[in-house]
Amino acid sequence: MDLHAVLKTFDDLWSPRIVARINDYDVRVTKVAGSYVWHLHETTDEFFLVLEGELGIGLRDPEERTVILPAGSVFVVPKGVEHRPFSEDGASIVVIEPAGIPTTGDRHEAIPDHIKTHTGLPLGEMS
Repeated sequence: MDLHAVLKTFDDLWSPRIVARINDYDVRVTKVAGSYVWHLHETTDEFFLVLEGELGIGLRDPEERTVILPAGSVFVVPKGVEHRPFSEDGASIVVIEPAGIPTTGDRHEAIPDHIKTHTGLPLGEMS
């Protein structure tokens, strides 16, 4: 599957599309810009791969720090670590996590209007 072609089929931000399943894990692609919500996944790690642009991930583990990922970089947020992805200029990313895991995690701060909680959308579906 051509991930760049899939990314051209939608413009929604922070609204991942499920492009594949590996055992019980979804492979999701999404476009991001601005800041996401601080959240955590209590029972699972979360894998990020940056396809285009640059992604920052704020982490609270327990000290607050930021990881900056240029295109081609990967990072795994360990389970139980509060984090907040962001991209000032926009990015296209791949996220891998168990199927059915909400995008805003198990615990999160107040969700702004530009973010919708879901578990990834099938290709071709609008959020």
